Amino acid sequence: MLDLKFIRENTELVRQAIADRQDSASLDEIIEIDALRRQKLLTIEGKRRERKELARGKRAEAADKGRELREIVKNLDDELRDLDCRLNDLLLRVPNIPQPSVPIGKSEDDNIVLRTFGELPEFEFQPSPHWKLGEDLGIIDFERGARLSGTRFYVLKGAGSRLQRALINFMLDLHSKEHGYQEIYPPFMVKRECMVGSSNLPKFADNLYHDEEDDLWFVPTAEVPLTNMHRDEIISPGILPIYYVADTACLRREKMSAGKDTRGIKRGHQFDKVELYKFTEPQNSNDELEKLLNDAESVCLKLGLPYRIKELCTADLGFAATKSYDIEVWAPGCGEWLEVSSCSNCGDFQARRANIRCRPTPESKPRFVHTLNGSGLALPRIVIAIMENYQQADSSITIPDVLRKYMGEKVIR
Repeated sequence: MLDLKFIRENTELVRQAIADRQDSASLDEIIEIDALRRQKLLTIEGKRRERKELARGKRAEAADKGRELREIVKNLDDELRDLDCRLNDLLLRVPNIPQPSVPIGKSEDDNIVLRTFGELPEFEFQPSPHWKLGEDLGIIDFERGARLSGTRFYVLKGAGSRLQRALINFMLDLHSKEHGYQEIYPPFMVKRECMVGSSNLPKFADNLYHDEEDDLWFVPTAEVPLTNMHRDEIISPGILPIYYVADTACLRREKMSAGKDTRGIKRGHQFDKVELYKFTEPQNSNDELEKLLNDAESVCLKLGLPYRIKELCTADLGFAATKSYDIEVWAPGCGEWLEVSSCSNCGDFQARRANIRCRPTPESKPRFVHTLNGSGLALPRIVIAIMENYQQADSSITIPDVLRKYMGEKVIR
C-alpha cells in the first residue's frame, strides 16, 4: 500500500498514476477523510487538555464538566475509529505507482513486444486445438470435470496427468537446483491478513474462494503465502536476497473473465502454477526483476517452445506492480499467444501491508524490503503449448526431451 504521508505530499503524482492505470481509486475521498481525521485528533487533544485542567479543581461544577468532557472524548474516539477504518479500506484499494519507464497505455493492446524467440512451427496438416487432441487421446475429460464440479473444471487422465506432473517436477528442479531458489510447500488456505498483505484483499474479494466459518481464504496463487513467509519480521543484515519457489493449486472464481476462454483448459477455476518469489534490498529490485524474467523464460527455452516477451503498459499492470513483463507462448492449434508468466517488481507495496523490513547493517534503521514475483511457469497453459506445438499428424504428441526422464515415455499416443 502507499504511505499516507506520501499521498498527502504527492497527491497529483498519485492522481496521475491512478489515471494512467485506468483505475478508479477514490483519492479525493482519502484526502477529505485524512483532513477530517487530523482535525478530529486536534479536537480530541484539546478536550483532553481541558479535562486535565478541570481535574485540578475540586468544585462540584468542575466534576460535572469533567464527566461531560469525558463523554465528548469517548464519542470523538468512536468517530475517529470509524474514520480510521474507512481511510484504511480506501488506502488498501489504491494501486501501486508505475515506474517512470513503464509505457503509458489504455489497455493491453498498448503493451510492447520486446523480443520473440523461436520459429513458429509449420505443419503439413491442419493443427488441432488442445481440446480436440485431449479428447482424441483420452487425456482430458471435460464431461466428467463438469459433472464433478461444474463449468471451467476438467479431469486430466493418464498421460495428461503425467505430463502436468512432469512439468511441475521439471520446473521445481530447474529453479531450485540451477537458479538458486529454495523450494517451499505452503498451505493452500491462509488467514485474512495474508490476503491483505499480498494485495488481494479487499480489492479482489469477489474473485477469491472463502471459508466463512474459519475465515480462511483459498490461495489464488502461491504469491500469497510466499509474501507472508516473513510477515511482521525484520530481516537481518546479509540475508537478502531471498529466493523462494513453490507449486500450489490456484483457486479463483474467474468472475473478472466471465465469458472469456470458455473452451478448453486455458482458463479454469482451479489450476497449478510454479511460482517464483523474491525479497530484495530496494536498490537491487530492478536488477532482480531482469534475473527473475530470465529464470522464467529459461523454461520455455528448455522446452523448445516459441515465445515472446512483452513489457506491460500502465493500464495492464497488476495492482501491486511497479513494472512487469509477460511471457507468452505460441499455441498453433488455438492460433494465439498464451500468457504463461507475469514477472513483476512490487517495490515496497506488499512489504508495507505485511510489515516486512530489513536492516542493511546491524546499526541501520529498519526499512521496507522490495518484493518480486513471477510464474515459472503457469499450468495448464504450458501444457496447451506442448500439446499443440508437438502434435503429429496422427494426433500423437512428442514429449520434449527435458521431460522424458520425468514421464518415462517419448510419445503420447
